[in-house]
Amino acid sequence: MVLDSGGVFMDPPQNGRVGARRDHSEPDKVTKAKPPVNKTKVIKKDRVSQNGLQTPGGQISRRPSSISGVSSRLISPSQATGSCIRRSESTCSVNCSPGLLGGRMRSATSLPHIAKGTGKGTVTVTPPKPCLLASLRPVNLVQEKHAFFQSDFKYEPQFEYLTPEPRKVLDKHKEGSGLFLEQAVGIMECVLKKFGSYEKFEELTAGSPLPKSQVWAAVRKYLQKEGCVGEIVVRLSDELLSQAVMVLENCRPTLIINIAGARQHWLEGLLRHEIGTHYLRGVNNNLQPWATPEGRKQFNLKSANPTEEGLASLHNVLLRKQPYLWRAALLYYTVYHAASMSFSQLFDHIGRFVQNPDIRWEYCLRAKRGQTDTSKPGCFSKDQVYLDGIIRILRYRREIDFKVLTSLGKVSFEDVDRLRHLAELSRARIPHFMPDQASYLKHLDHIVVVNGLDDATLQELLP
Repeated sequence: MVLDSGGVFMDPPQNGRVGARRDHSEPDKVTKAKPPVNKTKVIKKDRVSQNGLQTPGGQISRRPSSISGVSSRLISPSQATGSCIRRSESTCSVNCSPGLLGGRMRSATSLPHIAKGTGKGTVTVTPPKPCLLASLRPVNLVQEKHAFFQSDFKYEPQFEYLTPEPRKVLDKHKEGSGLFLEQAVGIMECVLKKFGSYEKFEELTAGSPLPKSQVWAAVRKYLQKEGCVGEIVVRLSDELLSQAVMVLENCRPTLIINIAGARQHWLEGLLRHEIGTHYLRGVNNNLQPWATPEGRKQFNLKSANPTEEGLASLHNVLLRKQPYLWRAALLYYTVYHAASMSFSQLFDHIGRFVQNPDIRWEYCLRAKRGQTDTSKPGCFSKDQVYLDGIIRILRYRREIDFKVLTSLGKVSFEDVDRLRHLAELSRARIPHFMPDQASYLKHLDHIVVVNGLDDATLQELLP
């Protein structure tokens, strides 16, 4: 693992390679991190290291020679020319300033990608396309939020964008679905019935905010569980609205965590979402004949979503004592109503479920992004993918082989049966929390019950 909070340090290779698996049978607990030991060799800014890893400070750190094992192990032939695995951008922060990430931000489906050198000390990298949600971040966000709050929540924000997305991109996501609206409301009502308010639910179930030292320790321990030490750069930020964002930065998979949202009992769920699901499925995808866009067309693959984000969202709450699907439900609900409401109307409407005005602003902003004049009805519907994927997976959970689904990479659960005999499965990496199908299904059954869902209704919705 590479940890970055101003300085950079790396774990040494274990057993002769980075990311060696170890036995982690000890119970989970958050411990205080030991002081980092800097074992990287820093060379001058105007030089390029053999492996091309640039530190946030503009310096170049020379990675241990064994890191080349990661390159050969994680990169398909297509990636050597800059092609990357794609993942839904839906976890990208909507409050991410241009200089925040210290590198080119790209859709986090493009993981993992480590640039390969030419043998002459240079690195060939195809310029990445900016992340969709980064381009949908208003440049006047701070000013418009201030105006909205000063108006007692009556003002309709007028957003401006540095590079507006083409109309066809916005049109693709302009229709909100109401298919699972009843289930979204039911999930949130379960939370309110038990806790009285979302704020009380968060207070009682999330645990206390963690200091940076404990976040580092928890992340390091999780990466060890998944055998990912040395493969992912991890950074902390206090400027994200979302809980975390996975991006491609300096050709390395990079996980940026919102330090304000790192809570004692919710942090590992975030890591199961980002690393245990998105990252590992991306690694497995690189092993398959459909790793490239051409390969996906050849095998006539369905879109990886909503399976990808649905699976990740389930893993977020999988091992919680109170596995409520609140965030996915409220995102779905907010998008649906944004299609027929102005910003201020939407803000007032979701007050039924959320009292905190800052949290309400975040949800409304996500649902209205891409719009300039928010006095008009309209939505950006990508955030409905979470609950959509969750419901579909829960409906067919007893028919899905989840280990094979993970092994196949970025594919829909609907494609599993016809692809399993064509895939490379022997080298696939399975997340540590998926030990066997029976145990895994018990957790999914618990999620169904806690959230007030039932199999009869799910079967009616999705025959």
